[in-house]
Amino acid sequence: MSDPFSAWDPLEQHKQLEKVLSAGIEFKPGDRVRLRPRSAGGDIFDIVLRGKTATIASIEQDFENRIHLAVTLDDDPGSDLGIDGKPGHRFFFSPEEVEILGDEDRS
Repeated sequence: MSDPFSAWDPLEQHKQLEKVLSAGIEFKPGDRVRLRPRSAGGDIFDIVLRGKTATIASIEQDFENRIHLAVTLDDDPGSDLGIDGKPGHRFFFSPEEVEILGDEDRS
């Protein structure tokens, strides 16, 4: 008899994507974005991070097929820790909560 749970491993690495298209905008790791967290139902991090610039470190898809952009803050001196996936140095936002920076904003 086959184990019905053998294919499901809750600790399995979640799926990482090379790019994602949302509202006609393509997002990919390395893109610089401005954080625009949702206004309702947020937490203190949403308030503190609003308007900051960040770089997309990875694009991840959870078990409910939701897309999350893992970003590192441009002004974080420990941003290299976020790239390595360490806690406290990367933050997750939906594509709707960020805006791609144009060339004039990339300073």
